[in-house]
Amino acid sequence: MRMNAVLGTLSLFLLGLSVLAAKAAAQEGKVSERVYELRTYTTLPGRLPALHKRFADHTMKLFEKHGMKNEGYWTPTDEKLKDTTLIYIVSHESMTAAEKSWAAFLADPEWKKVRDASEADGKILAKPPEKVFMTKVPWAN
Repeated sequence: MRMNAVLGTLSLFLLGLSVLAAKAAAQEGKVSERVYELRTYTTLPGRLPALHKRFADHTMKLFEKHGMKNEGYWTPTDEKLKDTTLIYIVSHESMTAAEKSWAAFLADPEWKKVRDASEADGKILAKPPEKVFMTKVPWAN
């Protein structure tokens, strides 16, 4: 009788473990709702160094302050683009979070002060930034 009780308890324990393992496996396959934002900035000729300085000294920190994660920053190697283009990716917890983060960033008095100071000797951007929102595909890391 005692052996049946031990086997029954062991069976319930193993069943519980298999349920937990199945749940963990299902969550691994779940696609995150994290949203990545690819942005491309085109500067006026000679103004890329000013944009780099603004990002390095202020903008990246302000992005983090408002819930954005800095994922990476690049300049093209293409001769035509390398002196006027900054490409970067930031990420957000969700599309709703992205909207809230950008609204807070754009309204931030510190951002306005930094932007105005960096453009005291002339406008930096040749046109509004291009942006694409993306999510990761489930079959790639």
